[in-house]
Amino acid sequence: MKWEPVIGLEIHARLATRSKIFSGAATDYGAAPNTQTCAVDAALPGVLPVLNIEAVRMAVAFGLAVGGRINSPSVFERKNYFYPDLPKGYQISQFERPIVSGGAVEIALDDARKTIGLTRAHLEEDAGKSVHEGLRELSGIDLNRAGTPLIEIVSEPDLRGADEAIAYMKKIHGIVCALGICDGNMQEGSFRCDVNVSLRLAGEEKFGTRTEIKNLNSFRFAGRAIAREIARQTEVLEAGGRVVQETRLFDAEAGETRPMRDKEEADDYRYFPDPDLAPLVISEAFIEEVRASLPELPEARASRLAEAHGLDEDVAARLTAERDLADYFETCATATSASPKTVVNWISGALAAAMNRDGVSVSAAPVGPQALAGLLDRIEDGTVSGKAAKEAFDAMWEGGDDADAVIEAKGLRQISDVSKLEEIVRRTLADHPKQVEQYRAGKEKVLGYFVGRVMKATAGRASPAEVNRLLKRELG
Repeated sequence: MKWEPVIGLEIHARLATRSKIFSGAATDYGAAPNTQTCAVDAALPGVLPVLNIEAVRMAVAFGLAVGGRINSPSVFERKNYFYPDLPKGYQISQFERPIVSGGAVEIALDDARKTIGLTRAHLEEDAGKSVHEGLRELSGIDLNRAGTPLIEIVSEPDLRGADEAIAYMKKIHGIVCALGICDGNMQEGSFRCDVNVSLRLAGEEKFGTRTEIKNLNSFRFAGRAIAREIARQTEVLEAGGRVVQETRLFDAEAGETRPMRDKEEADDYRYFPDPDLAPLVISEAFIEEVRASLPELPEARASRLAEAHGLDEDVAARLTAERDLADYFETCATATSASPKTVVNWISGALAAAMNRDGVSVSAAPVGPQALAGLLDRIEDGTVSGKAAKEAFDAMWEGGDDADAVIEAKGLRQISDVSKLEEIVRRTLADHPKQVEQYRAGKEKVLGYFVGRVMKATAGRASPAEVNRLLKRELG
């Protein structure tokens, strides 16, 4: 390629604290406008911020998880800009001395692995939200989100394409969810990112002029936005033009990025230390306490699952990319006599299809891991065939009953009476003499035809293995 893309991500993860970073107001999502705000969030005269220690604990946990340096002291600063949804006229953030510096994560693409460096991770408060729906030509301000704690995770410009950027984004998503510091709900804005994109001639060291695409809250949209911005900048440069440093928005319907405003630099925000907040000093004892409480991280869990259950590494990595999915697999695999591979096939097959169809998460799936384990056990002991099990799964998904109840209610139990099967097999062969003659003349593929006819006659309740055995015996 003539042009090499250079990409850096600024990921905003909403921390899962019960109260805001500098006030006691609640952080529950979806409440009526301005019902989760207080004098601090509204910036009323005379109020002072008080730091939420849980937000600090979560930021430290992330720093330790990615091998970063925990800075003590770190400093809160005022980032000055003027939007209607920012009552103070500034956002409390960190700049010169963030709580976390450095660190790295490893991403996998096909058979290659690549280390992506982190510049920093800092604490800050979220802004409010402008509301336009139902207000005709007016705008409203909802301050429920104002003051919600965020950790902004800034990567080094180590990414070289949309695929790498999305792999990195998913890696960070898996880490913050595994740590329990963020729910990772992208539709609700709990995990979103800004993307910086520039191009340079292949082989050059100097970076090109970058643009920033704001507020991407899905992996798919982020990938599309990056690919489109790379294509746009390529077109500009190939035509002899100049890329303008600016902030852009991604229009998903049109599939294009559009100018939003000039790109601000740090000087434009006039950062200075917040006089209402003392430098944050974190003791070694506190850091070690957080370190001791860290859960198993996705990469370590993937290695353990691969070894314990004989899974391919890429399969284990996919399972552990989402904590709830890994929990589902482990619970199901432990509770069933079916092989781990069978469990994976059902999770990635019937379960994934049902979740995608109905738009539900694995934690909210009507068929839980214990229920699926019960169904798999019925396949293993020959109670139901694979085809009947899929019918049972659909009924369990719709009705919430366990496998045994559904199997009995729908009459899905396999026919175990050999004499009854023998009768059906003989009648099938008698009804199709031409195919019998073909099989005995050497066309062994005709056996599949007979299996299908018997399965149809038994409404899928016959054991395919037993049907095959009986047919071969009768056909000689």
